[in-house]
Amino acid sequence: MFYHVKELQYESKPARPDPVYAKKLQEILGGQFGEITVAMQYLFQGFNSRADAKYRDLLMDLGTEEMAHIEMLATLIARLLDNAPVKDQQVAYDSNPVVAAVMGGMNPQHAIVTGLGAKAADSVGYPWNATYTIASGNLLADFRANLNAESQGRLQAVRLYEIAEDPGVKDTLSFLIARDTGHQNIWAAAICELEERERDIVVPTTFPRKLEKQAVSYDFYNFSRGEASAAGRWANGPSMDGKGQFRYVSQPVPFGPKPSLIPAPLYIHDTLPMMK
Repeated sequence: MFYHVKELQYESKPARPDPVYAKKLQEILGGQFGEITVAMQYLFQGFNSRADAKYRDLLMDLGTEEMAHIEMLATLIARLLDNAPVKDQQVAYDSNPVVAAVMGGMNPQHAIVTGLGAKAADSVGYPWNATYTIASGNLLADFRANLNAESQGRLQAVRLYEIAEDPGVKDTLSFLIARDTGHQNIWAAAICELEERERDIVVPTTFPRKLEKQAVSYDFYNFSRGEASAAGRWANGPSMDGKGQFRYVSQPVPFGPKPSLIPAPLYIHDTLPMMK
């Protein structure tokens, strides 16, 4: 069960309305790496978790905090839309072709559909999609996905901070950016703990290595012209899991023969092969 505390986790109050910037903020609310995504991702990982209680609580705690961030951004977007009727925005949009081309103007759905409120969509109006989320049941795989999500989310929030002019908006984003810093560190710590516990970094750690073709487990195949990739850490020396040695293969060769398929049955109506 969940409780709703009426106070915001942090203030979300712009100095003045700005419907064009409200459209931009939709990206970190309802985009692929927005707050809706991480909230649903962490919560479903937690709902489905069969691991130690501390990992379930970690997921539920952070997922619930992300719900608070959704509330903050929805409130900020609504306040940026204050006193912003569509017709006034259309006049400004039509009178300045540069603004129309570069900024895109106000999102009309903020007035037509949501009544000057936020949407569960990204900055170009694409609806939030549950396929953005990852909840595999393997915590090492999931926590790595979470670290990536926080990295991408913080990157987008920082870019929005850089183009913001409103001090209230920048203050709210500064808080969210700081929480993303914390969450990246938390997921990195959890990943490190799992890797140490499992004594492996390859997901899934439970699959017997003897069942894979170990002769090629640590090869790096050079499929580029030139060999610049040979200078990387991945090209030689001990593998990162400590169970093998990287091997740089400058001229990879195929392991299998040329494929040959038998003709499809007549009822499939494929193109028949040429008769020899």
